Amino acid sequence: MHVASKRVFRLSLTIALSLAVAYGTAQTAPYIAPLFAFMLGVAPKPPMGPKGLLGLLLMLCVMLSSGLLLIPLLLQYPATALLLALAGLFVANYVTLNLGKQPLGSLLVIGITLISAMGLLDFAIALLLIQALCINIAIAVICQWLVYPLFPEDGPLPAPAPPAPEQSSWLALRATLIVFPSFLLVLVNPLLYAPIIMKSVALGQQVSETHARSAGRELLGSTLMAAVLAILMWYGLKLAPTLWMFFLWTLAFGLFIVARVYGVIRSRYSPSFWSNVVITLLIFIGPAVEDSAAGRDPYAASAVRLGLFMGVAIYAWLMLLFLDGWRARRSARVTSPTALEVS
Repeated sequence: MHVASKRVFRLSLTIALSLAVAYGTAQTAPYIAPLFAFMLGVAPKPPMGPKGLLGLLLMLCVMLSSGLLLIPLLLQYPATALLLALAGLFVANYVTLNLGKQPLGSLLVIGITLISAMGLLDFAIALLLIQALCINIAIAVICQWLVYPLFPEDGPLPAPAPPAPEQSSWLALRATLIVFPSFLLVLVNPLLYAPIIMKSVALGQQVSETHARSAGRELLGSTLMAAVLAILMWYGLKLAPTLWMFFLWTLAFGLFIVARVYGVIRSRYSPSFWSNVVITLLIFIGPAVEDSAAGRDPYAASAVRLGLFMGVAIYAWLMLLFLDGWRARRSARVTSPTALEVS
């Protein structure tokens, strides 16, 4: 089998298996497991070993605990807490974009935003969410161990050249300004707006690879594509609402999308577009299944999520246009006196 095809089957099966294990064992927020199975497995390399998993879980506890430390500051000194959160988001995005540590950066963003917001409701809820994240991420890594021997890696892709420090700092700033307003919104109503944190994190990463001219198509298009696929997957699940069929539908949709992430199937859209489709699809379908199981109306809740996700995508697009336009005008003002002196 060609190495690219191995990567498609390996990642798709890992996502579907982690979803089946998380839902089968009735974990809290089980859609986190396939979400991080994608984030940890998308890079074409062997999975981490037991020591790496233990180190990741320890690092996870430290990073998520940063949100717990913000809770008393948010209650007593909100302005100071928001400034610290803004600085922490910049560091997290810089780690992700400059050092290539996407899972660690994403976990730090979640710790700063989601954990602190949930802690404002109840400290016990924040601790429960930290526990759920640790368990689901461990499930994702264990599923990688099970799937990797079936489709081992023959030759890794060449590592992309790291961006220049000035460029990576600028990309981290753009991603921070996209995530921070979502954090403010979650502080208003953590239970209602919690899903947009993961969507904002995905958009922050996608924006780093998106040009302003194609931003609307990339950001809005990937969100709408994920919504359409989520609808198709939902009605497929309604035909036979069992965990086995949930696993098979996730595997089928994973193969369809991941093949485009790795370029096995040609697409006019970039890999970052399809990566955002995977993440958004899981955020759509996971809470909808939980709403249905709890007796809530999944259609109304999904419509609210779609509206929130589209609003976040439109904001990210406008912010990208504004920041890139401002930077271009600033560069033009800086270089114009030099050009006059040379002439």
